[in-house]
Amino acid sequence: MTSASSVPFASPACVAGEPFADTAQTYDAILLAGFGGPEGQDDVIPFLRNVTRGRGIPDERLEEVAHHYRHFGGVSPINAQNRALKAALEAELAARGIDLPVYWGNRNWQPYLSEAVQQAADAGRTRLLAFATSAYSSFSSCRQYREDFARALGETGLGDAVTIDKIRQFFDHPGFVDSFVDSIAATLGGFLDEGTDAESVRVQFTTHSIPVADAQRSGPRDRDFGPGGAYEAQHLAVAAAVMQRVVARDGRLDGIGWELVYQSRSGPASQPWLEPDICDRIEQLPGEGVAAIAISPIGFVSDHMEVLWDLDTEALEAAASAGIRAVRTATPGVDPLFVAGIVDLIEERMSAVDPSLRPAATTLGPWFDVCRPGCCENVRAGFKPAAAGVAP
Repeated sequence: MTSASSVPFASPACVAGEPFADTAQTYDAILLAGFGGPEGQDDVIPFLRNVTRGRGIPDERLEEVAHHYRHFGGVSPINAQNRALKAALEAELAARGIDLPVYWGNRNWQPYLSEAVQQAADAGRTRLLAFATSAYSSFSSCRQYREDFARALGETGLGDAVTIDKIRQFFDHPGFVDSFVDSIAATLGGFLDEGTDAESVRVQFTTHSIPVADAQRSGPRDRDFGPGGAYEAQHLAVAAAVMQRVVARDGRLDGIGWELVYQSRSGPASQPWLEPDICDRIEQLPGEGVAAIAISPIGFVSDHMEVLWDLDTEALEAAASAGIRAVRTATPGVDPLFVAGIVDLIEERMSAVDPSLRPAATTLGPWFDVCRPGCCENVRAGFKPAAAGVAP
């Protein structure tokens, strides 16, 4: 199950490293993998140390970020959101008669992934199918989770007893894409109902910025996705698919402009990151005749700190200063469309559905069951052992 296989820690259906599983697989449990977040003021700095582990960032600099969390009492909403998502997944699985428990573990805070894997193994659940709460290709949004799985198996000593596969990236699964549509259509329709001219309305699709070098290495290395790699290409394709559905919902919205912007940059000024920054763009919009914007965080599955602070606080303040009407639209959260879509993907993987029959809202998908060699390299640290992908 480890170094002798082309896909470390994989189930028999995926160990050979083919892009798509073609053999039905029985799983024992679902592993819900989250980022994690502090749940009190005393947790904030230890949590941020975990997030930045190995980078030697002193606590004084971490405190500059800590004020985002301290503004909300030191509590990130992400753990409560993952508890709600876990419950929603369990309910949907039960409604379909799928007898799979859901174990939840985080990368950076309790409960940790190693704890979740150990709990599953203690209950005799050794074939795990993972769902990470990030939809797109990049080191931080995909490969790092796969490295987390390998690390958890190493920390628990379960590498020869437990297998971990991962459902395909769900950026363009209809359940994810459709979950954005109602809120955006309602917001844009509301602008028009208020008398705002359609030509002065814009949609700002936003996602977490990442270093350009990481973006360029996102996705398989044998395919040219453009200067922003698979990460940027996927977001652009999803935004276009969402807008097609929004216009189909309300024909008055045809022709409303949109663009992809970025947020939450955290690197040094000398390091190029994906741009433009959402607040920088908002400052420029009045000069382009824009009077109202819908801010849609398509890079996020729930309203965690980057949404509550970077958008609901900083971006909305930037819009108010620019004299622009702004509404932040909904994330998937526990929207029934999103939850059902994830369970669809679980069933798809269990049944090894032929790729030609798998739903995808863009021409980039359906994405792979097994990540390809060299996918989403960490520029700073290179390749570490990872589950659910072909070893480079």
